[in-house]
Amino acid sequence: MTDALEVRVKPMMLPGHIRTPAYLRGKTGVIERALGPFANPEQLAYGLKPEQKKLYRVRFTMAEIWGAAAENPDDTIDAEIYEHWLEKV
Repeated sequence: MTDALEVRVKPMMLPGHIRTPAYLRGKTGVIERALGPFANPEQLAYGLKPEQKKLYRVRFTMAEIWGAAAENPDDTIDAEIYEHWLEKV
């Protein structure tokens, strides 16, 4: 994946130690920038040998996250999300 790409956070609701906020799952945002590869914290939490996963900063609008309830719909929030949680839109 590359910068400025529109992505959706996969809507998976997996049990266990997950590093992707539930309120962002299923939401669409834009990659603000790539942060590089890091050890997968979901594997580290269980003492497993971690795979290197690419991490991205993804920008979401308040309108995307909160819908009509967004007080300032054009405001944004950035979240750092690993590549295996993202899919191209």
